[in-house]
Amino acid sequence: MTEYLLVLRFALLNLFGAAALATVYVLDYVDMIVAADGTRLVYLIAGVFLVGLMNAGRLVWRTSRELNSERAHSGNMPRHLFALRRLATEHERERQLAAEIAPVRNTANLLVVLGLIGTVLGFIIALGGVDPRTVSDITAIGPMVSALIRGMSTALYTTLVGAVLNVWLMLNYNMLSGGCVKLLNAIDRS
Repeated sequence: MTEYLLVLRFALLNLFGAAALATVYVLDYVDMIVAADGTRLVYLIAGVFLVGLMNAGRLVWRTSRELNSERAHSGNMPRHLFALRRLATEHERERQLAAEIAPVRNTANLLVVLGLIGTVLGFIIALGGVDPRTVSDITAIGPMVSALIRGMSTALYTTLVGAVLNVWLMLNYNMLSGGCVKLLNAIDRS
């Protein structure tokens, strides 16, 4: 059972995340967020997250297989592990593995940036509906307040979605990074 411990940890982490997302969905928060985001940027943020999560899953599977192969000292090692063994120094191996998993971290960081872009767009929407020349007109206040609320909803919800999905993906990245450290240690011991 310890053969695929990294994969099991990945599955449990993301099962917990999926359960939290299902709870949020059942409570109708997902519909509220989607309805409040006039830019539909939350769809882009969710799509980028899914791509990052799939990439993390692929790398977790690959790292787990290489760990298993190293533990078993099998002659039929994956090509990547063979390339790591050929690298002369531990520092070169660390750099190679860091480069392999960096796209997951970069994708997580992109989620925050997209959330911040949503914040800026939300403020633009909010302030675009305010006309300083008509603020004293009682009939114009209603549409301006409506635009302010719509823009602030976009700003806050896109930031929230980007930040939460960043945390989720960074947890996966940190777990993957720990698996890579174990792989390097296993290579160095043999």
